[in-house]
Amino acid sequence: MSGSIYGTLFRISTWGESHGEGIGVVVDGCPAGLPIDESYIQSYLNRRKPGQTKFATPRKEGDKVTILSGVFEGRTTGTPISLVVYNENQRSADYSDIASYYRPGHSDYTYDQKYGFRDYRGSGRSSGRETIGRVAAGAVAGAILKELGIKVSAYTKSIGPICIDYNKAELANTFSSPLVMPDLEASQKAEQYLLDLIEDHNSSGGVIECIVKGMPAGIGEPVFDKLDAALAKAVMSIGAVKGVEIGDGFLVSGRTGADNNDAYVYDGQLRKKTNHAGGILGGISDGTEIVLRAAVKPTPSIARTQNTVNKNNENIEIQIHGRHDPVIVPRAVVVVESMVAITLVDQLFLGMTSRMDRIKDFYK
Repeated sequence: MSGSIYGTLFRISTWGESHGEGIGVVVDGCPAGLPIDESYIQSYLNRRKPGQTKFATPRKEGDKVTILSGVFEGRTTGTPISLVVYNENQRSADYSDIASYYRPGHSDYTYDQKYGFRDYRGSGRSSGRETIGRVAAGAVAGAILKELGIKVSAYTKSIGPICIDYNKAELANTFSSPLVMPDLEASQKAEQYLLDLIEDHNSSGGVIECIVKGMPAGIGEPVFDKLDAALAKAVMSIGAVKGVEIGDGFLVSGRTGADNNDAYVYDGQLRKKTNHAGGILGGISDGTEIVLRAAVKPTPSIARTQNTVNKNNENIEIQIHGRHDPVIVPRAVVVVESMVAITLVDQLFLGMTSRMDRIKDFYK
């Protein structure tokens, strides 16, 4: 299987399966001297681990990270950083039935067509547990961005039809909302909505919004490696994400240029009056907030009776059993945040060579 490596100068390689021995990542290209330890990386992983609320899978995993290499006495050494989380609570028997048929909304059929067979235990590499490696690497990227004064914050914007009210939203509220919503009133409504869906053996999708503050202007390549294109690829690579938009996204298609253009003004510093572009112009950061949203599909594993086909091409009815999230969105928030952070670090490193005067300043 190719495609498990992401990045150019700041590069990550994830490995492992949902019901294998463990999940891990190797981070290559991290500079030496970055203060980091297991407790910091663990704080990221704790945000995505299962079994914490009634809206997440009851699978109990500590998701305890171990640093195998690349860190000494609390600082990175400049060599590859290897991180691992061992699986502790696999129940592979829950998945024995699905070896013979294709679950709607899952990658069972496509994996069979590509590889000729598949790891049906918890979906193998297409499981949500694959994102453990991304989040662990995202913690390293987040630490680098912190040193540069750049802050990446993601949260749940909507669950199903219920959306936050920005006038009632406070980022601190995400820590007390089981759905990671900054509007607690909307969170309560969404919680009841999900409880009704659970009763009906159903699931929900939603939207994750990510805001980047402190990003300098001039980062991103202007043609194939545009910053917004890189961010879109990174976030779209998350299994449950089916759409990404930057700034006002699809709303701009219904506007005129006069309505959509962000006017510039100078009042001691150059700035924009609005930010419809979401902080990126021509594929390059413009120094304002980067705004990104990810559309997350409903959890495909539901207990409701569904129609499918087995490997003998027989039409059958199934009910999926096991431990599944009624909504993926809350645990995916930190995954989106991590992929954005990883991409920004890689783009920042690439941008260091874009101007001769900066290269001369560094080496002279």
